[in-house]
Amino acid sequence: CLFLFFQCDNAKGLKAFYDAIKYGPNHLMVFGGVCATVTSIIAESLKGWNLVQLSFAATTPELADKKKYPYFFRTVPSDNAVNPAILKLLKYYQWKRVGTLTQDVQRFSEVRNDLTGVLYGEDIEISDTESFSNDPCTSVKKLKGNDVRIILGQFDEEMAVKVFCCAYDEEMYGSKYQWIIPGWYENLWWESWINSSQCLSKNLLAAMEGYIGVDFEPLSSKMTKTISGRTPQQYEKEYNAKRGDGQSSKFHGYAYDGIWVIAKTLQRAMKYLNATNKHQKIEDFNYTNHKLGKIFLDAMNETNFIGVTGRVVFRNGERMGTIKFTQFQERKEVKVGEYNAVADTLEIINNSIRFQGVEPPKDKTIIQEELRKISLPLYSILSALTILGMIMASAFLFFNIKNRNQKLIKMSSPYMNNLIILGGMLSYASIFLFGLDGSFVSEKTFETLCTVRTWILTVGYTTAFGAMFAKTWRVHAIFKNVKMKKKIIKDQKLLVIVGGMLLIDLCILICWQVVDPLRRTVEKYNMEVCP
Repeated sequence: CLFLFFQCDNAKGLKAFYDAIKYGPNHLMVFGGVCATVTSIIAESLKGWNLVQLSFAATTPELADKKKYPYFFRTVPSDNAVNPAILKLLKYYQWKRVGTLTQDVQRFSEVRNDLTGVLYGEDIEISDTESFSNDPCTSVKKLKGNDVRIILGQFDEEMAVKVFCCAYDEEMYGSKYQWIIPGWYENLWWESWINSSQCLSKNLLAAMEGYIGVDFEPLSSKMTKTISGRTPQQYEKEYNAKRGDGQSSKFHGYAYDGIWVIAKTLQRAMKYLNATNKHQKIEDFNYTNHKLGKIFLDAMNETNFIGVTGRVVFRNGERMGTIKFTQFQERKEVKVGEYNAVADTLEIINNSIRFQGVEPPKDKTIIQEELRKISLPLYSILSALTILGMIMASAFLFFNIKNRNQKLIKMSSPYMNNLIILGGMLSYASIFLFGLDGSFVSEKTFETLCTVRTWILTVGYTTAFGAMFAKTWRVHAIFKNVKMKKKIIKDQKLLVIVGGMLLIDLCILICWQVVDPLRRTVEKYNMEVCP
């Protein structure tokens, strides 16, 4: 009742199919299709023959188009099935910024385009999309230039060797980077292509260390009895015993589950016919019987059972399977997790993923704006010295006031001495205010502080300097008297001189405050590496 085909030659495959339609008995379904070219051609024509096709190995995303291939199903997940798993992994490690590197081949481009759609609206930015034909180094440089740390790659084994060689040259490996690439490469795949690259083997392995591969799970890892009564492990043991020394295919579990899908589909179709139309049987099927063809199609869509590859469920003809994550650790692939598409859950095996650093890589260079502050120890030392200075000035002021009537003190103009001390104390006070930066006060307070400390320092300096200047001027005026006549210059006149100086300062400060007051500005410095 089944037409089986595994041809990869277009002409031979099509001839075999049309010969079976023309000369053979009526086939109920088509089982097979390994190569994308033959499978897609036959799948497109099946609607005209009322035939449902089930493939166990055709993974090309093109076949997911239900308008073009409405009668096509597959037990193996599509190449696009890895994208929801990648999304789940990105969310698990909170990576929100990624870049893609794609080989210019339709298979890889389709997966990349689907990934773009999957990530859209998920708060994950694709910051750079690069593609290449033969030399990936230019694209790798662009990814580095755009500060891409999480790279989602789609390329074959030959190109993978070139990509990782370029990554080594650009230092895009280690604790700051994470590569996520296809996981379907052959075991020790790099050894076949290392000679064609310009890279030393140790350099290539250093760049490859830690990459994560994503691919469908050939067999379920659960110890659960399947529809056949066997666990996946029992099935694998029996399969290996029967194949002997024959080459193993990673699709064998999907082929086995495929036979069960067809059996259950025919069983459901027979039950439906027995319940609704006892005069019609599945043996009555022919290529023009659209009613029976629709019954087979609906029965296939209702598939739901536990197989050796996991739960077998179709969504729009696509298998909702299990995706595995492996990591390259010390020259070998190690399984580190799996994604269940049916339940939409990600399971990471405990302590299996080894990142090159102490934590997962960041998805970008984290720029932390840090306010440059006045050193607190330095501010504390200067404040302590300032306090000592103010204590000393206060002691001088007290001494000057207490002894103001003594002859020597009185002759030195105690009022002017007091002005000098008060000016000095105001200047000392400004040190406290100059040390209060943005780490101690708010933005609004800081602007007020700028004005206050400028006024205090200016008035304090002018008061102290003005008093000393006035006293010096008096001595100069007295000794300049060549006629040696008695000349008295009282302190009141000196106070007028100091007051005049302060008046000039006040006029300048008031005009400054009215016309162009001090504003807080932020000075941007060059970026520095965090120690």
